[in-house]
Amino acid sequence: MTGPVTRRLLIEHVSSFNFREPARDSVTLLRLQPRNDGGQRVLRYALTIEPDAVTVPFTDHFGNSCHLFNVHRSHRHTVVHSHVEIESTDPPPLPDGLGARAWKPLNREAASPQNWEFLAPSRFARSSTLLAAFCEAKGIRRGRDPLKALRKLATTLNAEFSYEPGRTGVDSPIDHILKTGMGVCQDYTHVMIAIARSWGVPSRYVSGYLYEGDMPGEQASAGATHAWAEFLLPELGWTGIDATNDTLADHRHIRVAVGRDYGDAAPTRGVVTGGGASRLDVSVMVWDVEDDAPTPASYEQRSSFFELGTIVPGRPDIARQQ
Repeated sequence: MTGPVTRRLLIEHVSSFNFREPARDSVTLLRLQPRNDGGQRVLRYALTIEPDAVTVPFTDHFGNSCHLFNVHRSHRHTVVHSHVEIESTDPPPLPDGLGARAWKPLNREAASPQNWEFLAPSRFARSSTLLAAFCEAKGIRRGRDPLKALRKLATTLNAEFSYEPGRTGVDSPIDHILKTGMGVCQDYTHVMIAIARSWGVPSRYVSGYLYEGDMPGEQASAGATHAWAEFLLPELGWTGIDATNDTLADHRHIRVAVGRDYGDAAPTRGVVTGGGASRLDVSVMVWDVEDDAPTPASYEQRSSFFELGTIVPGRPDIARQQ
């Protein structure tokens, strides 16, 4: 019997905000530093801002590590370059089910004030007429066992929706994917959260990264950024389920931020004065320290990967537009 898998991963995340006209002022909130919980441990983290800016670190209401910075001078570009070295381990194996009696302790958990916000409708995860019709048409019901019901729900959404980047935006309501059947990981996750909350299961959104090296043949997620959901279950605590890939969250899923929905866990948010039309280019790479190529050894020494103000040799600042 094999034990839990542990991997040491390097993550490089580059976000470039490009403005058609000079921007005079900008304020940006970052949620890019992974969490130190749930089987993962941040070994090193480095953040570079161009143009140079002082970052103010803080922890938000949901326990996410955040950085705030402002640029109070004329600029056409802002580049955020994040480097992480992290150790990630599989969570303990789950049982096949919890049984029908699990709903009673689950109801007690849901009644706790600290979990109310994960049961109430939120901006991107709320009931709608289309959602009710979708559940009726697909035979989606609460079921006798909460864990089995959630696993079955993930399988249903995986089968009914098609992973199609570009079909939805970060501010798309769930009705969009319900109408078209096409979307990305955040759409799958918002639908699953909305349904689980209607069953009385405290549910939260997770944004992070996905190590795709261990996911042959699965849908994965464009650019290695990803989203999935966690559900508060009796005896198990917060349990991650990835509807996009119809799998449980494990060492491949690097948790960065949690919240009620995408709005609470977005990697970047901000406001700008001036600038005209803008474009955001994002590049994300995730490597296994020991197994993948390119490895840090390809970039001279691993320590150089974390030098603030230094772009890793051989890599462009902006690899592709999302």
